[in-house]
Amino acid sequence: MATSDRDVVIIGGGIAGIATAYYLAAVGVRGTVIERDGIASHASGFAYGGLSGGVTNGPHVNTPLIEYSMSLYPALAGELTAETDVDIQYQPRPLLRLALNDDEAAALTQHLDWQQTLPGYAAHWLAPEAARALEPRISQETVGALHVEGSSDVEPYRLTLALGQAAEQRGVTLRSGEVTTVHVNDGRVDGVSIATGAGNVERIACDTVVVAMGPWTARASEWFGVPLPVTPLKGQIIRLRAGGAPYAVSVGHLGNYAMTKPADGLVWCGTTEEHADFDESRTTEARDAIIESTLRMLPALEDAELVLQTACLRPVTPDGAVMLGPVLGVEGAYVVTGAGRQGIMMGPGMARATADLVAGGAAALDIAPYAPGRFSA
Repeated sequence: MATSDRDVVIIGGGIAGIATAYYLAAVGVRGTVIERDGIASHASGFAYGGLSGGVTNGPHVNTPLIEYSMSLYPALAGELTAETDVDIQYQPRPLLRLALNDDEAAALTQHLDWQQTLPGYAAHWLAPEAARALEPRISQETVGALHVEGSSDVEPYRLTLALGQAAEQRGVTLRSGEVTTVHVNDGRVDGVSIATGAGNVERIACDTVVVAMGPWTARASEWFGVPLPVTPLKGQIIRLRAGGAPYAVSVGHLGNYAMTKPADGLVWCGTTEEHADFDESRTTEARDAIIESTLRMLPALEDAELVLQTACLRPVTPDGAVMLGPVLGVEGAYVVTGAGRQGIMMGPGMARATADLVAGGAAALDIAPYAPGRFSA
């Protein structure tokens, strides 16, 4: 068993872990990211990448964190453009959320007064003719639509890769391996052991661990002796090759969406919410459900060619709030996860808040509602 020294070990190479390492390096804190499979090899690499600021969902316990994360994106995009050769394709993208009957219209306008007060966004309810003027190919069943300006999107895989590249340039070490144990002595973190292949185990000495393991976070419950109830929510997306002009707005209906991504010129359509344990396989049932929902809002895609189908697991908590902050009773242990379908949207904010805590400071927002210890009561 070899031993090496590092101050902070971050477990997980998704956006939460990589961005935490990036922000820690910005204040001179050394770190090692340990990823079992590969950077952005799970949800962070297959996500949709819509950055709506949570406007369409109404107020939620995560709303302050979403707003904080959105405020970080412009500067982060500029930094990554300057520091790396990766185009993260951060760009404005208006939203058009369709109502196909009166009940759906009532649901979409339920929070309109709140939505219209949000700084940086302009939310309006549109009659069918006005909605069709923005995107003529929407369903003829449309009775109205919520139009939101001020939202944007990003290419999640490229974003996470750019964060990793920039973090390495700032002195972060990226390691391949699976963490098998976090060592805790006298109530504080003392190191981690990782399996590096061929039966080899390496112990890395550290005094701080950040668990950013996404839907696998619950495994850390045994290391720390406290409940960390995070479970996987499976989501699948399809990509279509379609004729005609690209979809410049993100068209949505009942939690589903479709838009053209500049990275590949394909129409990305999704998504499902499946409780399938840790099964990441693609299914025909999900494919058919996504196609059906897509054609309901955009019948013009009927002749589109199916090019790719992806599946990933997103981390969710029992109460829907993210899990962010120190582990109860274990000095030097932190958790950052639980963003569900909004991991790319909240990733920078979650990571920056975690980095501030690890570096000995205070987060820029109240993180008490997200404390991991809330599940220990």
